[in-house]
Amino acid sequence: MVVEVILVDFSDVRQDSMQNWLCSTLDVISTCDLVECPYVFFMYSQKNTDNANNDTQRYLYQLSQYIKIPKVNLEVLVQPSFAGILYTIKWKIDKQGLSIIKAIVSTERKATLELYVEQLFTAIYKFTFETLVIGSEGEVKLQLTVPARKEHALLSQQINDICKDIWTFLAQLKGDVGEIVVLKSLLIPDLFLHGFTTRTGGISYLPGLNSLNLFSSRKRRDPKAVVTENIRRLSASAGFDPKTFYLAKVNHGNTVWTLGNPEPEYYDGIVTNWKGITIAAPGADCIPLLFADPVRQVCGVAHSGWKGTLAGVAMATVNVMMTEFECSASDILVVMGPCVGPCCFVLPQDVAKEFMKINTSCVKGINSPHPAIDLRRATRVLLECGGIPSENISDDSTSSKFGEVTFCTACHPHMFFSYRRDGNNFGTQVGFISVNDEP
Repeated sequence: MVVEVILVDFSDVRQDSMQNWLCSTLDVISTCDLVECPYVFFMYSQKNTDNANNDTQRYLYQLSQYIKIPKVNLEVLVQPSFAGILYTIKWKIDKQGLSIIKAIVSTERKATLELYVEQLFTAIYKFTFETLVIGSEGEVKLQLTVPARKEHALLSQQINDICKDIWTFLAQLKGDVGEIVVLKSLLIPDLFLHGFTTRTGGISYLPGLNSLNLFSSRKRRDPKAVVTENIRRLSASAGFDPKTFYLAKVNHGNTVWTLGNPEPEYYDGIVTNWKGITIAAPGADCIPLLFADPVRQVCGVAHSGWKGTLAGVAMATVNVMMTEFECSASDILVVMGPCVGPCCFVLPQDVAKEFMKINTSCVKGINSPHPAIDLRRATRVLLECGGIPSENISDDSTSSKFGEVTFCTACHPHMFFSYRRDGNNFGTQVGFISVNDEP
């Protein structure tokens, strides 16, 4: 792999010895392939005074003047927050679509950097490490392989400090593309806290993922820490506790987890009667389904794409509510959230024929190579066949003061994420529900 970005972490260097090792650092830098690398960042982060940081900035800038790299490709970043430094770097390299990164860092700082990387990057970014050795007298050298001796392990307090740095930095970022807007259904009574998210009000900045992306994937560039901050902001706006928030680990099947039972590796539905516990199902064209039984005070969620619809995940969730909590089908309310509509969703003809078996009204243009599929209609038919009264099901007819709940995600790019529209680097909205603590 050709290195695209080099990070040099000087945070272990004492500020009072910065000037002493300036020349020896030049020798170190000359042994690296910095000159040939498109982007190089010098990083320095310590809880110093502003004046000390200004001195450090000046020393590192002086160092950068002696290195034969186009100055547009080399940047010195000095901040008290190391999370702020890495977030700035990530934003810059994301604009260029870069992902192959070499980090030059001391052995003592390597574990620290790795924890920051785990939270602020994803598996798309390929990191390699070289070891920067900084002696007590200010001598500096580059060790091209990680030393065999045991690496510096982080203490619990250090881990807490790193997490605090990350959360504090992300919390102060301004939300993007407006405020958080949650769509609510008139069908679900006030006994339940519930809603469907839209894409505004979060801090995700990548195209297709901005701004309230609520799911982090190894295959996308939005990291865990940013998604966690988005969930925190949603919880503050919607009124639930982010510490008791459970999002379905989807596998496009029909497995349903009852909270309190052993958690499966993957599941597309969750059911609970625990009060104050918020459960959620993701969706980015797939349907986020909410289930509520006000009689038994039980709620559920399910993620229903075309595979999950054919697998019967909606009725699987209903069946768990009935068997685990003695719910009656006649009492269960079901609301379909934003999803791709038949206007924008087609499947190969062989798959479309499976939807024809549910009901012919679920498919338009069956004789075409790629007929249009109505996931909402298929879900309604399956629920009604399973005993849910028609009036207990809300799809594109439910409205709120914000308008309809069941929009076509692909048709509304300013409101919703969509895999069909945006491709692989897409964001995710959710449907969430909980039984209120107070009646």
